[in-house]
Amino acid sequence: MQSTPAAWAAADAFLADTLVGSDPDLERALDAQRRAGLPEIEVAPVGGKLLNLLVRLSGARRVLEIGTLGGYSTIWLARAVGPEGRVVTIEAEAENAAVARESIDAAGVGERVEIRIGRGADVLPTLVGGFDLVFIDADKESNTIYLDWAARLGHPGTVVVVDNIGRDGEIVRDDSTDPKVVGTRAGLRMLGEDPRFDATALQTVGAKGWDGIAVALVV
Repeated sequence: MQSTPAAWAAADAFLADTLVGSDPDLERALDAQRRAGLPEIEVAPVGGKLLNLLVRLSGARRVLEIGTLGGYSTIWLARAVGPEGRVVTIEAEAENAAVARESIDAAGVGERVEIRIGRGADVLPTLVGGFDLVFIDADKESNTIYLDWAARLGHPGTVVVVDNIGRDGEIVRDDSTDPKVVGTRAGLRMLGEDPRFDATALQTVGAKGWDGIAVALVV
């Protein structure tokens, strides 16, 4: 089989069917997101499961998510922190937050999730630190701002995950004028140069195209 976007999506579907399976609550959350006209930019099922496993592997109990959208990844995170854990998730758009709130509550994890509405750069300074894991999946132009606050609001051992770092391979272009590419490159440079982080990144192919994630530890 040739390496094509169709093949990537088929392999992603196989992995999701084999390792994730059907989940009515998550599927309802996606349906609600589609009906509300939100963009289909949530993590893939295998990505959601990865976030869930990272929370459980790290023993995280306080999780910060920057970029709620329709709450799909939030549900994965909230399930992982357990009944005593908490997720604070930031969403810039009130309409998105309303969709997310309904889906999160319907999934039975509403009491674990606090949704803060506003721009990340405005909300982050109002939070109390001590987060064990931070998931960054918002406007790429602000990645360096979000990473700075991830370090400030975390502690040694905090896990930081940054989504969408592949940008269809455009991250290799130092002459790009695409703000998303420029912001992603700046965030990656920060992870490589800022002594507060020890990081790596993986490019991925799948249902979401040619993309990737960065994973860092606050040191």
